[in-house]
Amino acid sequence: MAQITLVEAVTQALAYEMAHDDSVVVLGEDVGVNGGVFRATQGLQEKFGELRVLDTPLDEATIAGVTVGLAAQGMKAVAEAQFEGFIYPMMEQIACHAARMRSRTRGRITVPAVFRAPWGGGIRAPEHHSEANEHLFTNIPGLRVVLPSSPARAYGLLLAAIRDPDPVIFFEPKRIYRQYKEEVPDDGEALPLDVCFVLRDGTDVTLVTWGSQVKECLETADELAAEGISAEVIDVATLTPLDFDTIAESVQKTGRCVIVHEAPKTAGFGAEIAARLSEECFYDLLAPVERVTGYDTHIPLFRLEMKYMPSVERITAAVKRTLAVS
Repeated sequence: MAQITLVEAVTQALAYEMAHDDSVVVLGEDVGVNGGVFRATQGLQEKFGELRVLDTPLDEATIAGVTVGLAAQGMKAVAEAQFEGFIYPMMEQIACHAARMRSRTRGRITVPAVFRAPWGGGIRAPEHHSEANEHLFTNIPGLRVVLPSSPARAYGLLLAAIRDPDPVIFFEPKRIYRQYKEEVPDDGEALPLDVCFVLRDGTDVTLVTWGSQVKECLETADELAAEGISAEVIDVATLTPLDFDTIAESVQKTGRCVIVHEAPKTAGFGAEIAARLSEECFYDLLAPVERVTGYDTHIPLFRLEMKYMPSVERITAAVKRTLAVS
């Protein structure tokens, strides 16, 4: 079995679902002839035709509106925003219509749509091309927000997102689009949504993260292990609805928690997890919850970009601060 990258896993999942479900359509800017900016849809238009892989005008608001209309009338629409920073014009259609349709019609109409976007920094891109604003969508009822962290999870979670009867925001961490490969069977097996994945067992501290920061957390766990510190690593994967039980169970075991995400610290989704830990696991905590995040600024241009991102050094320091509390 060939090994593939995360972006290739996205292509593989789209191709599988389009081959097995004629109602699946893909639309967005340059997704057809060019295969998308990152080539996530490469070859799909040649295989499935221009009526199922649609190149749209450079108009995100229209893309979102057409997506909602298609999905509300029985299609499974997968829309691409070229970058997460371009998704803001889609917000009105996503928040006011896609997320509300089931409630508005008392279940008569649903919106089985996926809004895909390359997410996050780390590729030396210009302004608006390195956003990590997943928390803007986690506060909207009626949406699922999914952030895969590996080729296998990208494949399985995207299949599940397309099959979901309600709208899904599917952010793809572009920093790790081609960073490593793994074997991903093209068997159509979806992974469960609304479930955290425990990637590494541990007893001393829980590291909670998602997207590209999973890599740094696993590297941190390796370094800590060399010092005799056992870190459990949890990939949240589906931010909303949140599988809090898995996080709580881990913190009840370790007594300590460090939350890591790329988005700015204030009102980031890590704050929601920390608040729930305080509310529901207060007596299990042996130390305050730590957060290692981006800063409350716009992500800088490439000279300072990696200093903005959570690093192994920053995560390790946070872990050691929690362990210093007795």
